[in-house]
Amino acid sequence: MTEQRKPRVEPLDPPMVPFAVGGMAGFAVATLVVWLAHGPDRWLDICIAGFFLGIPGLITMIVHDRHRRQRRALTHPEFRVTS
Repeated sequence: MTEQRKPRVEPLDPPMVPFAVGGMAGFAVATLVVWLAHGPDRWLDICIAGFFLGIPGLITMIVHDRHRRQRRALTHPEFRVTS
């Protein structure tokens, strides 16, 4: 009886920049909604802080995705990431 090995399943490695941009866009929309609705000042401060704290996160994800392309090129030369 021969044992068949299952193919190795690789972990997902999606591009992360869209997640960072989506989070920043969410905080920007929340800022506008709270500001236009004359919401509590603390909420407005939280929304503004969330947007501006997303900037270092976005920069980090840009670097992560650049390294992701390099990792993919080394491990899977036939695989091309287009963006």
